Amino acid sequence: MILRSTLEKVVESQVRRLSRIDTGLGREVTGYDNIGKHAFIVVGIRRAGKSTLMLQIQKPIHEKSMFINFEDPRLAGFDLNDFEKLADIAEEGGIETFFFDEIQEVNEWERFVRFKLDEGFRIFITGSNASLLSKELGSKLTGRHLSKELFPFSYDEFNEYFSFDRNYDSFYEYMIDGGFPEFIKSKNPEVLSQAFNDIVVRDITNRYGLRNSRPILELAVWLISNIGKPVSAGSLAKILQFKSVKTVNDYMGFLNDAYMFFFLRRFSYSEKSQMRNPRKVYCIDNGMITVNSRSFSKDNGRLLENLVFLELRRLYWDIYYFVETRECDFVVFDKKTPHSCIQVCWELTDDNKSREIDGLVEALEFFRKDNGYIITSNYKDKIVVGKKEIHVIPFHEWIINSSETR
Repeated sequence: MILRSTLEKVVESQVRRLSRIDTGLGREVTGYDNIGKHAFIVVGIRRAGKSTLMLQIQKPIHEKSMFINFEDPRLAGFDLNDFEKLADIAEEGGIETFFFDEIQEVNEWERFVRFKLDEGFRIFITGSNASLLSKELGSKLTGRHLSKELFPFSYDEFNEYFSFDRNYDSFYEYMIDGGFPEFIKSKNPEVLSQAFNDIVVRDITNRYGLRNSRPILELAVWLISNIGKPVSAGSLAKILQFKSVKTVNDYMGFLNDAYMFFFLRRFSYSEKSQMRNPRKVYCIDNGMITVNSRSFSKDNGRLLENLVFLELRRLYWDIYYFVETRECDFVVFDKKTPHSCIQVCWELTDDNKSREIDGLVEALEFFRKDNGYIITSNYKDKIVVGKKEIHVIPFHEWIINSSETR
């Protein structure tokens, strides 16, 4: 429980601090201008720019609003009863709109939000855990919320920020540096190493009451050093000497919910088969990989594959890798219908051409698709195999033609 006088001081100081922040580049998030009686919720990894997005939304709003960042250390111990004090302060100030930043820090927050929505308030929320999109909101704010994900800068946002053109040079810089706003401004690797540790400690160890952060930190480092490779909880338990496979599964789930890693399933019409097969691991940001990986050799092919996955994941949830006799990197489904088959390689050579094409053609035949895509660093071609057309496209052009290729 927090004194009302403390809450008043926190609100005033946060207003002063936020007024000095440059809101920067407008983000690729829409739908917040007409939310009706719904809470608008933005979820994503720490330091992706969620707070800045809230400020971008707040500034054009004409009615009075209140912005509260629940990670302020002065709000430690904030509970449901403190919301009532906050409501009193808001009423006295004529507040009509609330902005709640990192709301997952407060237990039972959804009860207050629902009550205020019923009273006609507008509410905008951010959080750093995927459960805000699914598990928690499914039962607590059913039908009363609109949810969006916010990733670090996309390639187009990166180019807009630096006034770059879409070409090989800007693609390569983005592939290495990624899109965390604070990092691409400063180029200070400490930003991403600290973010990596903060996510493990604050968003996972503390949130789930783990006694020791070291095991999950070691798991996270191993995963970020093996991007694009198939992994399983059983094999990881042996490699990292975990006593329990269940613990590894739990930790992988925590890392996924914190938006640090995504685990791609192998396609199968059988749910059991999907669960049984290894999953391929991808990371939220290439700069995070570059700074925190233990791999000392730069694997451009893996970095490009991670980049393609992220661009797909911004648009689709239903993505798999495909293996029969050969492998295809990505099969994308839209509304439960196969949409695209995509292979990724840094460059097509005489040594890898057969492998890349054969894996893609096998997927095209399996899913009865006529056109497939190979995303490369800087090589362009069109290859015809029987009745199948394969479009070989550099990453920076694939982004331009996204309506056709994704």
